[in-house]
Order: sequence, then structure tokens, then C-alpha cells
Amino acid sequence: MQPPSDETLRNLLSDLYPDNSSGDLQALSSQLLQILGPASVHADPAVGNHCWNGDDVVLITYADAVVDDAKPGLQGLCTFVNRHLGLFSPVIHVLPFLEATSDGGFAVSSHERLESRHGDWSDLSALAEGRRLMADLVLNHVSASHPWVRQFLRDEEPGRFCVLEASPDPCWDDVVRPRSSALFTTLQGTDGCRQVWTTFGPDQVDLDWRCPEVLLGFTRLLKQKLAHGVRWIRLDAVGFVWKEPNTACIHRPQVHRLVEVLRYLLMHACGGQGVVVTETNVPEQENLSYLRSGREAHLAYNFPLPPLLMEAAMSGSADLLNRWLSRWPQLPTATALLNFTACHDGVGLRPLEGLMPQRRLLNLLIACEQRGGLVSHRRLADGVEVPYEINISWWSAMADGGVDPAHLQRDRFLLTELLKLVLPGIPAFYLPALLASPNDLARFRQSGHRRDLNRPQFKAAALARRLDDPDSDATAVLTTLRRALSVRAELQALHPDSRLEVLSVDRVDRVVLRCSYQGHSLVAVHNFTASRLTFDPTLLGGHDDVVWVDRLSDQQFDPRRRHALEPYSVLWLVQP
Repeated sequence: MQPPSDETLRNLLSDLYPDNSSGDLQALSSQLLQILGPASVHADPAVGNHCWNGDDVVLITYADAVVDDAKPGLQGLCTFVNRHLGLFSPVIHVLPFLEATSDGGFAVSSHERLESRHGDWSDLSALAEGRRLMADLVLNHVSASHPWVRQFLRDEEPGRFCVLEASPDPCWDDVVRPRSSALFTTLQGTDGCRQVWTTFGPDQVDLDWRCPEVLLGFTRLLKQKLAHGVRWIRLDAVGFVWKEPNTACIHRPQVHRLVEVLRYLLMHACGGQGVVVTETNVPEQENLSYLRSGREAHLAYNFPLPPLLMEAAMSGSADLLNRWLSRWPQLPTATALLNFTACHDGVGLRPLEGLMPQRRLLNLLIACEQRGGLVSHRRLADGVEVPYEINISWWSAMADGGVDPAHLQRDRFLLTELLKLVLPGIPAFYLPALLASPNDLARFRQSGHRRDLNRPQFKAAALARRLDDPDSDATAVLTTLRRALSVRAELQALHPDSRLEVLSVDRVDRVVLRCSYQGHSLVAVHNFTASRLTFDPTLLGGHDDVVWVDRLSDQQFDPRRRHALEPYSVLWLVQP
């Protein structure tokens, strides 16, 4: 994969900055490339010419998720991952690690310094040894304490042009946003009060991407991250970055051009071996718009998957999940979906628009609240607040709704994690979910932030004891999923670029998927009920004189007779 020509960059920049002269655009293009330096500086020949491999998995974690009092966060994380999670971490997504003032690191106050409790840039480089790192570019906003905002308030360069100043006006009535806080916030400047745009809250001040200095600043940050092992770049909330009057201010054409520009810069700096990941928690077709051209993102978060999978596992009815899987999108070459269940945010509900009836959605919200979860809302243009996300740990969500929450909880949890491993694309695991962590009620009560229900920290010593216990849920989960990842790496049919066929479109009780790649095939069977079912191998489309083998357990199945399918069980069937 070779980077495009410099003329491509100039053309993209002309779409972003149409009022700039050709000379200005040429100068800007040269500045951007000069910041990044020669492409060969950051090339990583070990990865080869492909975006991903058959054994690629993403581990999502905070830098300080594992607390060792004797080490900075990144060092403690590195020690833990290297010891326990090698198969889960070919790619590690380290959630925002720069200095920040709120929102779990997403209100970035410095583009130069890491939070001291995490360590320093050398610790990030150490974590990158033997793997690739994924890091965020929080593009839409910075902390109200960021130098750009302070400069803006003093009317000093470059910040005076970098902050988006606006005030309430009917031209903003159609703005789509994910929060119920005020869209505009008043800050005190040297010469009086200034009103700024705050999409995500008063401590997160939106940037004015019409100013080239913003792009230059993020290019410097990109270079710094690349120099310390980052190869995958997550574009946080990218859909919101460009605002225009009398529009919804989301997914504007300039946003798509900006993604192309950032991809160009990443490809230039990495010798064509980087990966751009877009994070847009929006209805499905809007999300996929960043993949459709084949020139923007390489990966996009598969946002409909978590709520559909959660609802199916909770209700025992997989009809909506089957229907959605049967419409799996056909995407351009070298693009795919990032398949996840849990993450550091809540379970987004906007991606369910058009996919789940209101009655089913209401039942899902009730079921989550019964399991200790909470529901966060966003405010529509007419002032009405509607559910936006469910805040709950994935482990708690998989609890039984009856008298004994632990009844079949482990089986239900593993069902969901194993299903995402057979889907086309790249699977991602959130560290607290891998460790079978319940809702962190203490952390939520302390902070008052709903997302903290699913943002626990782990004492390194206590975590070691938990993993040494052969009967702990964490040990059971990791043992099963390690086995599955080892098997997946051996199966060509489960390559990220595989083709998916749903054999259970009209079923409610099960999900049966055929995965195919370069002449190899596998059938994955999932029981979504708490009852024992049966399955008929003659309906799987194989040879009636060749035994079926479950690669997860090595159990063999006669192709001519029915077999039992235990509650929440999963089979990966092949015919040798």
C-alpha cells in the first residue's frame, strides 16, 4: 500500500480551505509534510503491506487500568498485558493518556505531556514493543484549560483563531448532539465574556477547523504519537468537528475530506502501514459513510452490534440480531468493521434507530436497570430528552434476571464474546470485560459520572490473586477466550476479510453463520436460549458423508443425525 501523491494532499486541502490561495495551500501542504518528516522514518516493515492479519485483536484499556503503587500506569499495564494477555493484544488501544481535566481523559489540556500518573513517552514506547498501539486524536474539542483556549481568551495567536466562537441563534436550531448540556458556554476573556461552542460539555471547548493552525497542531501531535509506537489512529467523535449554519452540524462534507487528509498524513508517515479508525456513535448508514469511498477510514466501530447482541442475550430472542447480520455490508477492499461488545463508553442507542422496535428497546432498558445499569439521555432540538446510551458493565448485563444473577452468566457472557470472533472485521476486547468485572458502584458513587460504572481500576496484587484462582470468573473467561483466539488464528475461514452468510435468518432461538475465505469455510452455531436445543447437520450445507468437528472442543458430530445444543453454547464446525 503506497501513499498517494502530494498533489492529492493539496486537492484535499483545497476542499477544506476553499478561500485560501493556491500558494497558501502549497505552503500548508509543505508544512504538514515537513512536520512529519520522511516517510521512511516511521515505516514498520514487520507489519507488511496489509492493514491487518488473521490473528489481529484489539485490547481496549485505560493507561492506569492496572494500579501498581510501585510503577506508573503504563508500566503496570505493560507488565500485566505481557504476562497475561499476549493473545489479546496484537493491537492495544490506550485510551487518552495526555494531560486532561475531565471526561476520562477526553478533555485534553496538553498535546505535549502525558498525565504524570501514567508515566512518560518512553513508557508508551515500551508498551509498543512487539505490537502496534492505537491512540486517540480527540479532534472536536480541547479542555477549557488547553493553551489554545487560554490564548483565545487573551486574544493571542495561535489560539485566537483555533476556538469556535458562537452564540445562540435560530441558525443552530437543527444541531444534532449527544448531550443534554448547554450547546454554548460563556468564558471570561481579557476583554470581556466570550461565548464558545461546547458540544460535549462546558469543559470541552470545540475547535474551529476552518483555521489551518488546528490541522497543523494535530499533525504535530500525530508525529509525536507515531514516534512512540502508535500505528492505528482513532478519530474520536469525528462527525461533529465541522459546523455550518442551518445544518445538523454532523457529517458535513468537510468532515469526510478531513478524514481523507488525516489518512493521507498517516500513510505518508507510516510508509502506508497505518490504520485510521472512525468513532461515530450514530445510525448505521451514517457510520458506514466513512468506509464507503475506500479513501477515508480503514475501520469503523460496529456500533449496532453491542445493543443488538445484548438484547438478544438478555431476551433469548435473536430474531433482530439475525435480521441485521443477514444485511452485513459489502465494503471496499482494505476496509472493515471493528467488532466490539463492551467499551469505555456506554452501549450506544442511536445505532439502533430503524433496527429495534420501541417496545423491545424499552424492555432492554428495563432489563439493564434491573441489573444495576443506568440510562443516559441526550436533548433533541425541540428540548425533549431521549435515551442515548446504557451505562452498565458487560459482565453485569449478562447476569440472569431471576433469583440467582450468576445462573448461566458465564455461559451467556462467553456466547457474546465468541460470536464477535467469527464476524468479518477486527474483534476488540475491553479489559474490564475480559476480567469479568461487575458494575463499579463505588467508583460511580464517588464521581457521579454514569460511565464510571464501567471504568474500574484494578489493584495489580489483587488482580494477580484473582487470576491465580482456577475457579474465578476471570480465569474461566480468559481460558476459554485464549483457546478461541488460538483456534481463530489457525482458521483461514475466520480471516478479517471473510464473507458472512446467515443460515438462521428466520430463527429466534439461535444464530448460525457460515464464514468463508479463499476456499475455506466454517459454520458457527450459537444457542441464544437457556434451554437445550438440537441442531441438524444436514441443514449446514456440508457433505453428508464427512464428520463435523467443533474446533473449540474437538468434539465430532455425525453428519446424518441430530445433536444436542446446550444452553448458550457455541460450536465452530468444520469438515476436515
